[in-house]
Amino acid sequence: MYFEIIGPLRNAETFAVGRSIHDLARLRRVYGRGRWRKRKGVATVRLLDGAVVEAELHWYEATGIGRKELRVKRILTQEP
Repeated sequence: MYFEIIGPLRNAETFAVGRSIHDLARLRRVYGRGRWRKRKGVATVRLLDGAVVEAELHWYEATGIGRKELRVKRILTQEP
């Protein structure tokens, strides 16, 4: 990963489930079958350069498999 989550994930919500996910076939091939969801939330993260920021994160998640492929979608605020 190119960042480290240093705070709790907040405001997590699901915005795609099952066949609504474009990468569903790849997710099943790589991680296995499950009820896949695409989710988003906000967390405090530390970037590679050491900056601590609030960021919107997106990830895939399935019951019994867990969170996979977390990524920073957008930086919301920068803390000095």
